[in-house]
Amino acid sequence: MTSLHYAWRGELTHDEVEALHAEGFDREPVPAPAADWPGQLRGHSLGWVCARRATDGRLVGFVNVAWDGGAHAFLLDTVVAADHRRLGVAARLVALAEAEARAAGCEWLHVDFEEHLRPFYLDACGFRPTAAGLIPLRG
Repeated sequence: MTSLHYAWRGELTHDEVEALHAEGFDREPVPAPAADWPGQLRGHSLGWVCARRATDGRLVGFVNVAWDGGAHAFLLDTVVAADHRRLGVAARLVALAEAEARAAGCEWLHVDFEEHLRPFYLDACGFRPTAAGLIPLRG
């Protein structure tokens, strides 16, 4: 496996994050300026973790850490490029996000996930199951 470099609040461009999300979430990319990943992250997130290949700097992993400005942090948009999945990249992204949220004084790190991701978040990352609620806002 190629050596990877992980960075908290690492530099990134809209196009590279959007391309990774389009691949990971099976959707079409949203062009800038309709969306602005760097601006949104800087304005609304505690931080984010980027995983890049050491050889060429390609962005191969990303997770966003939103927060309420106090005790609660929230993992969003955990994604890894298809050619780097099942290599521990996502678990490392989450571990760094957890460490940085703790260092920022957060008391809780929340994550919502689809059922098929349960083994990853509960077993590989150490989250505990909890009751939660959800209201779908679209269709």
